[in-house]
Amino acid sequence: MLSLRRLTVAAAACLAIGMVAPAAAQGFTDAQRSEVEGIIKDYLLKHPEILQEAMAELEKRQQAADAEKSKVAVKEHKQLLFSSPRQVTLGNLQGDVTLVEFFDYNCGYCKRALSDLMNLMKADPKLKIVLKEFPVLGPGSVEAAQVATAVRMQDRSGKKYLEFHQKMLGGRGQADRARALAVAKEIGLDMAKIEKDMASDEVKATLQESMELADKLALNGTPSYVVGPAVVVGAVGFDALKDKVESARACAAAATC
Repeated sequence: MLSLRRLTVAAAACLAIGMVAPAAAQGFTDAQRSEVEGIIKDYLLKHPEILQEAMAELEKRQQAADAEKSKVAVKEHKQLLFSSPRQVTLGNLQGDVTLVEFFDYNCGYCKRALSDLMNLMKADPKLKIVLKEFPVLGPGSVEAAQVATAVRMQDRSGKKYLEFHQKMLGGRGQADRARALAVAKEIGLDMAKIEKDMASDEVKATLQESMELADKLALNGTPSYVVGPAVVVGAVGFDALKDKVESARACAAAATC
């Protein structure tokens, strides 16, 4: 049978990492339990750093669990993520690694991250880039995404869409219907067709598809990326995205993705 001291140490360890030791606790008398609680309290007051260590370990485990869930979700929905007929595809259409960005035209971080995406596309001729509207920042964002989808419908090559995309993210002020239409007109698109396409079922289906994918991947902000099997949330910068692309390429080559 474990001694009271050893039980105390075990209970303290369990408490420090947010766990319960039911088997050990059931063997305690009320007096023992009271003594254990006192020892634990005294120990933690003298060594509070153990709580920080425990929380760091807990966060590490949670991140690993979240990464695994994301990896499974990406695999389950890879067709719509990487090869949907409703997406905008740039870079190398036959690339060995695909980077998907979920963005919102009113997202300040997306504006700052635009240069990361463009530099990646220039630096990596084997990279396939997919853009998906994820309008989560209000009605203006939804309106801008509707215009963007109509732009994509008019320009299957993606060249005009990219020009539209850069002007929208590179400009100042609120992104909404009026501004998006002004940009579409500026780059020489057929405005009558834009207006017609905006009211189409295709636009509704495109945005619904993106929103559902984001929900399945548990994305809650922009920009968010899918790079190979990994989900990356936030404007992490060029170097971090480049590292993710290289990791995805390496695991694909080793067939470990």
